[in-house]
Amino acid sequence: MKNSNCDVNLRKVAVIGCGFVGSASAFALMQSGMFSEMVLIDVDKDRAEGEALDISHGVPLNRPMKIYSGEYKDASDAAIVIITAGAGQKPGETRLDLVHKNVGIFKSIIPQINECNFKGILLIVSNPVDILTYTSIKLSGLPENRIIGSGTVLDTARLKYQLGQHLGVDSRSVHAFIIGEHGDSEIAAWSSANVSGIPINSFCEMRGYFNHEEAMIRIADSVKNMAYEIIEKKKATYYGIAMSVKRICEAILRDEKSILPVSSMMHGEYGIENVVLSMPSIVGKDGIETKVPITVNENECTHLMKSANALKEVISELEF
Repeated sequence: MKNSNCDVNLRKVAVIGCGFVGSASAFALMQSGMFSEMVLIDVDKDRAEGEALDISHGVPLNRPMKIYSGEYKDASDAAIVIITAGAGQKPGETRLDLVHKNVGIFKSIIPQINECNFKGILLIVSNPVDILTYTSIKLSGLPENRIIGSGTVLDTARLKYQLGQHLGVDSRSVHAFIIGEHGDSEIAAWSSANVSGIPINSFCEMRGYFNHEEAMIRIADSVKNMAYEIIEKKKATYYGIAMSVKRICEAILRDEKSILPVSSMMHGEYGIENVVLSMPSIVGKDGIETKVPITVNENECTHLMKSANALKEVISELEF
């Protein structure tokens, strides 16, 4: 199905990078039934072809879908191009340690997307996602609303899961966000957290928990360090982020106007300019519609500024 206004196939997705995250995301998207066509692209063409073959063999057990390996030109009419390519995070390595390696890779990828006259939405998943989203904005020339980083969607899901476990409640009834950097300076926005409209501390007391400060520190630290723990145990994380990719694609394809903490450029919100951070935003068919000004207290705002400054310091060393 084509959108005649912008020559975009609304049922087509492209995944660039067929490592653990790319292949897990492709598998999740195949199962979702959202798309009828998916092209996998990787510098290792055999890897892309192998993943396409492997995933496509599940199609008879799911829904009809064309899955194949291809070139950048094959992604030109995709509704969404998902970039997961780049060096993976190793045990003991921070996401920011990946900066120069992966910015260099993006300097190769983005121009090839530009050459295709791509009209869809670019979803950046590779780490460090905030800086690589910034890099993509600077290199692509696409409107900012059409460049989305996966941001802290996964971190937020981890926070909701931990709170659901802590409180003995369905995690889907927990409303809370991780904001700022997708990384070591991320912030749990406790001042706006609630369970079905009940402030988080009040709900904790309903469930017999009163030591709020200790619990908040413990849970936030657990969420922040969860990726390191998983990488230490199994060398990589990919299932959680694959589900996050699927969720963002759902919001775009179905024009859900969902509020998700994705990476986008800051333009004065909370006094922050010219840096990409993860903040709750309305996501729909045109990408990011607008940011949502959630409540943050003075302490959270201070930490958000520190998070922004840490990223700005790294960005200042890059050349575009």
